[in-house]
Amino acid sequence: MKHTLLIFVSAVLLSACTNNAKEDAAIKQQAIVAVKDSLKLDSFKRAEVKKQEDQKVAARVNEEKRMLLLSERNEAASAPAPREYSEQAVPAKKKGWSAAAKGAVIGAGAGALGGVLIDKKDGRGAIIGGVVGAGTGYLIGRDKDRKSGRVQPKN
Repeated sequence: MKHTLLIFVSAVLLSACTNNAKEDAAIKQQAIVAVKDSLKLDSFKRAEVKKQEDQKVAARVNEEKRMLLLSERNEAASAPAPREYSEQAVPAKKKGWSAAAKGAVIGAGAGALGGVLIDKKDGRGAIIGGVVGAGTGYLIGRDKDRKSGRVQPKN
C-alpha cells in the first residue's frame, strides 16, 4: 500500500508541474507578429504621406515652370527681332585640370617618393621614379579623358 500511495503522490506531483513553454512560446510569437504587422502598417502610412508630399512638390515645380515659360514667351514677343550677325554658338570651354594633368602630377609625386625610398643615393631614385610615375599617370589620365569625352579618341 505504501508503494502504491508513493507512486500515486509522485504521479500527482509530476502532473502538477507541467511545463507551459510551448504555450508561452506561441504567445510570444503571436506578439512579435503583431508588432511587426503594426510596424509595417506604420511604414506604409509614412510612405503614403511622403508620396503625397512629393506629388505636391512636383505639382508646385510644374506650376513654376509653366509660369516661367509664359513670362519668357511674353518677353520674347515684346523684344525686337535679332540682328542677322548675332553671336554664333560658342562651345563652353572646359575648365580645370584634365585627368591627364592630374595623373601626371600625382604619378610624379608618388614615383619620386617611391624612388627615394627604394634608391637612397643622392636623389637619383627620386628623379627616375618621378619621371616614370609622371609618364604612367599621364597615360592613365589621358585614357580617362578619352572616355569622358574631354579629348577626342583617335580614329
